[in-house]
Amino acid sequence: MAVPSSLRQRAQTAFLLGPLVLAAVLLLPTPAFAVALGLVTLGAAWEWARLAGLERQIERAGYLALVGALLLGLWTLPWLRPWLLGAGVLWWLIQAVHIATVREISHRPGLRVGELAAGVLVLAAPWGALIQLHESDPHGRALVLFLMLLVWTADSLAYFVGRRWGRTKLAPLVSPGKTREGVYGALAGALLWGLLLGWAGSLGPSGTLAAVLLCGATVLISVVGDLYESLLKRRRGVKDSSHLLPGHGGMLDRVDSLTAAAPVFVLGLALMRGLQ
Repeated sequence: MAVPSSLRQRAQTAFLLGPLVLAAVLLLPTPAFAVALGLVTLGAAWEWARLAGLERQIERAGYLALVGALLLGLWTLPWLRPWLLGAGVLWWLIQAVHIATVREISHRPGLRVGELAAGVLVLAAPWGALIQLHESDPHGRALVLFLMLLVWTADSLAYFVGRRWGRTKLAPLVSPGKTREGVYGALAGALLWGLLLGWAGSLGPSGTLAAVLLCGATVLISVVGDLYESLLKRRRGVKDSSHLLPGHGGMLDRVDSLTAAAPVFVLGLALMRGLQ
């Protein structure tokens, strides 16, 4: 059976970007990693500004300056990170309830100030979470990579399982292509990664159970992150946040799941260790 050109393009882009991400996470010192991740975050912020209604480039540049200033503040004042982390987790829990209650989506032209403000939190919180994890843990680099692989595996399994066995729409108004069966596939991947984390960390039965639950919660909230960006795009009337990455859309399309997953994973990991 022929491979669809979109899927082939998606795989080629992932093949090119994968080694760069791997090298950045594992080889860069935390300050350099913070800069690299900051550039990705600013790229996503540029696209977010467009989805929220900022049409002029000078306006989007101002938005980037605001997000960049917050990232700098989080770097120089690390005590702010836990507060932003908690706010990020709360935001995504609220969005999970909100998306489940969506019954109508109307095209909204013009500036949406609320979405602009939300973007600052949505984009800055995962940056702070990943930097905190990268620098503060003896296995921080490996855990950052673990989180990324967890989310990417869940995304891929949700896509392929949904295409093969998907029957029940998850949120048809927000993202018609997503199915509950796809989410079950993503959760199966979370189970395997949780067992791997428990084994690699010698966590024992109770610790491994906690790791499985953490990976499951991370994957579920990553789905919310994906759905929320789909909601923004439907309100704006666009298919992708940009065409920067062939087969993937824009930067925001590539990191939407991770923006939600990172705060939940890092906070959950801290709580799990506090209980040990």
